[in-house]
Amino acid sequence: MKALMMAIPIILSGLAADASELVTKISPHSVDETVARLSAAIEKAGAKVFAQVDHSGGAHSVGLELAPTKLVIFGNPKVGTLVMQADPAAGLDLPLRVVVYQAADGKTHLAYRPAAQFATDHAVPADLPVLGKISGALDKLTSAAIAE
Repeated sequence: MKALMMAIPIILSGLAADASELVTKISPHSVDETVARLSAAIEKAGAKVFAQVDHSGGAHSVGLELAPTKLVIFGNPKVGTLVMQADPAAGLDLPLRVVVYQAADGKTHLAYRPAAQFATDHAVPADLPVLGKISGALDKLTSAAIAE
C-alpha cells in the first residue's frame, strides 16, 4: 500500500504532462459555429472533412448530460500517407482530429494534439518535413475557425 501511495504523485505528474501536450484555443463563437468555420477552412484548404462526431448528442441519446462537444475528423491523404509510411501505427492518430467543446466557464474551446506527437507516440522521425506542414496547417485552420 505504501508503494502505491508513493507512486500516485508520479502517475499524476504523467497525466499532467499528457494534458499539457494539447494545443488549446478559445473561440469567440459557439461550438456549432466554430465547427462550421473549421470545416469550411478545411475544405477551402483542399483537405477533406471525413466525419463530425456529436459527443453531446450521443450523451443526450442515452439520457446523460454533456455540454456541447463535437469532434471534427479531417485530413489530406497526400500528407497523412507520408506519416503512415514512416510508421503505419500512426494511423491511430490519423486522420487529424480537433475537438470543439463548451467548457464549464461557458467559453468555447478547441483542442488538438500537436504534430510533434507523431514523433513522440510513434516511430516517426521528428525531422520528417511533413510534420512541419501538419503543424502549420493545424494552427492556420484552427486560427481561421476562431477568428472574429
